[in-house]
Amino acid sequence: MKDAEILDLYWARDERAIAETQSAYGSYCYSIAWHILYTKEDADECVNDTWFKAWKAIPPGRPSRFALFLGTITRNLSLDRWKERRTMKRGGGEMTVALDELAECVPDARSIEDAVVTAELERLIDSFLHTLPEKDCNVFLRRYWYVEEYGEIAKRYGMNLNTVKTSLFRTRNKLREYLEKEGIVL
Repeated sequence: MKDAEILDLYWARDERAIAETQSAYGSYCYSIAWHILYTKEDADECVNDTWFKAWKAIPPGRPSRFALFLGTITRNLSLDRWKERRTMKRGGGEMTVALDELAECVPDARSIEDAVVTAELERLIDSFLHTLPEKDCNVFLRRYWYVEEYGEIAKRYGMNLNTVKTSLFRTRNKLREYLEKEGIVL
């Protein structure tokens, strides 16, 4: 079933929308949750919560890019779950390593006063990603959006493991330089 048809089911408040969403995007959303949480139960729960949030959001919203909409919900729910587990001194995995790597070139914005800076930072990172060659951008997103392990990225793109690490290191350095040039203090 096409996205437009699935969205029509949501608008009609037809419960088949959930089953069709699961069929079309279940694996995609589970993969996102898994790479952040590394527990089947938590990943399953985040995916189910994604369907619930989508049900509540559609209508009134009608996402133009349904996969991105669902992936963002899943990612945010998974990050919240990861933070909750981390606070309870449990968990770990690639998420900690990936966030530590990015911390070198992206400032931490924890206070409310930094909300505007955070929005600008998001815009700048998006702009930066559009300057990269497609493969470099994909590798960067696979690591820092989907939180994939280096080995998985290497296999996906037919690259050597060290090439992936070097590419990410260089891209992080380019990002740091780009943000500094745009006036972001690191």
